[in-house]
Amino acid sequence: MAFKNHYHEVVDTIADTFTEIFRGLQEQYAREIAVVGQQFRVEPFKFLEPPLRLEFPQAIKMLKEAGVTVGEEDDLSTPDEKLLGRLVKAKYDTDFYILDKYPLAVRPFYTMPDPNNPRVSNSYDMFMRGEEILSGAQRIHEPEFLAQRALHHGIDISKIAAYIESFRLGCPPHAGGGIGLERVVMLYLGLDNIRKTSLFPRDPKRVTP
Repeated sequence: MAFKNHYHEVVDTIADTFTEIFRGLQEQYAREIAVVGQQFRVEPFKFLEPPLRLEFPQAIKMLKEAGVTVGEEDDLSTPDEKLLGRLVKAKYDTDFYILDKYPLAVRPFYTMPDPNNPRVSNSYDMFMRGEEILSGAQRIHEPEFLAQRALHHGIDISKIAAYIESFRLGCPPHAGGGIGLERVVMLYLGLDNIRKTSLFPRDPKRVTP
């Protein structure tokens, strides 16, 4: 998604879309959710309007207060994320939140640094019940800077020449992220396994429906 002034335009658009989805599920599919609840334990999903957005240092502080030490330029482990989800739920009463401004050191080379702090990136993750459902960022759209960041990460420029060259054709500033809707349904309902929300589940031991 291209944006006009700031990558938060993208973050807000995605977050507001989720809010509409969550509200729509509550209002239009209460009967279906109740049917699922007859077979599996379904925990009511809570969310805020507008969605809660925390910056990475705030998350580090919350984890530190809970006895977990995470470096300012370290990424969060899966146990850290799940604990943070519980801490956020206890403090803000929401199962959905955005974690913004990740350390630049833990993000891919094409992630735009924060113009006010070169150690921080314009990147974000979104969480449901303490599990990441979406990871996104503002992409570097200036070819020279993109090449510079690639070299910093030890990447062979010749292997990504076409990618870098594409930004000389006028690609606008943009940001985005990917998501799996089966994962969203699993976490919305509070189920324990994604197989329960997949029509044709596959895993390392089963490749056919």
